[in-house]
Amino acid sequence: MKVLKFGGTSVGSAERMESVAKLVNHPGHKIVVLSAMSGTTDQLVKIAEAFLEQLPEKAFPLIKELETKYKATIDKLFKSKEYKKKGEEVLAEHFELLRSFKPNVFTRKEERIILAEGELLSTTLFHYYLEEQEIPAVLFPALSFMRINEDGEPDHDYIEEHLKKELEKYPHAELFITQGYICRNSFGQVDNLKRGGSDYTASLIGAVLDAEEIQIWTDIDGMHNSDPRYVPDTFPIAKLSFDEASELAYFGAKILHPSCIRPAQKRNVPVRLLNTMQPDAPGTLISQDASDDDIKAVAAKDNITVIKIKSTQMLMAYGFMRSVFEVFERYKTPIDMVATSEVSISLTIDDTTHLEDIMKELKKYGTVSVDMDQIIICVVGDFLAHKPGCAFRIFETLKEIPITMISYGGSKINISVIINGIYKKAALMALSKGLFPKVKATANK
Repeated sequence: MKVLKFGGTSVGSAERMESVAKLVNHPGHKIVVLSAMSGTTDQLVKIAEAFLEQLPEKAFPLIKELETKYKATIDKLFKSKEYKKKGEEVLAEHFELLRSFKPNVFTRKEERIILAEGELLSTTLFHYYLEEQEIPAVLFPALSFMRINEDGEPDHDYIEEHLKKELEKYPHAELFITQGYICRNSFGQVDNLKRGGSDYTASLIGAVLDAEEIQIWTDIDGMHNSDPRYVPDTFPIAKLSFDEASELAYFGAKILHPSCIRPAQKRNVPVRLLNTMQPDAPGTLISQDASDDDIKAVAAKDNITVIKIKSTQMLMAYGFMRSVFEVFERYKTPIDMVATSEVSISLTIDDTTHLEDIMKELKKYGTVSVDMDQIIICVVGDFLAHKPGCAFRIFETLKEIPITMISYGGSKINISVIINGIYKKAALMALSKGLFPKVKATANK
């Protein structure tokens, strides 16, 4: 069994859906996880926000705009009158639902129902297209097996039990289609795995089924050594370990949802990153093994806030750091990086929802300052102590960039620095030039 996830751009048009159908129409058991068509979730968010603001006059034109896009897709996707009619009936049903919401009784519960519509539409239309092409497939709903618990985390036991029950209903089927991103919560209500959650869905399915492989299909041929939006001549990395891929995803590599590595790693299921537009490209293989290259890739995480606490209470004291960290725990705010000295702690967060309250509590312990709009630059590779020179190479390339904070030694695969956001492009360009000479593009294949 293989699990294949296709992102929004991969199913973003009739032509793209046709390409995906060709990719999945091969012998062998597989589960195909689809995202919403590109742009759909963004539009649904705007629609939901308009209802929350009690502005139906804003919501309904947005619904009409989205419906027009889908009507054009149906007209191109289906060749027969029978399936064009089926597609139109599906649209009518889903867009009638969108128009049925009342602003004066609209809550976050209804918002989550709206946000699920994108995946429900893409999977139904794709399944109809497979039917029209006489490709046998089973469409089964993610809402029947994908659930999160009261903490918002996947309920692994429930998912495994109910997913296997669903599959047992179709003992002779080889191709299954389901939705990414959407799930139910502990109350049985429609919910979701947050943005990028389709990757997470695929990983959870692959893990509980001990799949042969999880394939994440996007519009880029694997995880690159740096961000191609800022750096020219980047190249895909042939192999990464689970830990390396997880670090890169968390620290800004957009191709992969940060959470999706954990389930696959736990069950040792390889993850392969592939390009729908270049299906023959080898992409990136993520597994327990990795290549021997000392430096693999660079990623950048935006919108970082640095908090500095300076206090003489730290000197020769114990329990001080625990008190500081408990503040962040109370407000459920994760910390990315930490650096300490005799009388100060510097740490970073990317969620400023409770920043004002956190600051107020931290001031009990000392002088507190905040730097906004910072960036974490993360260099990932094998930085074992017996490989001298890695740190020197990194900091030599950054000699013209002011560095606010450094994290080194907490992990053997990660060296991270904090810089001001204005230096992002310059830092990424410098690291690419210093760490990845052009000859490396062929050396890593």
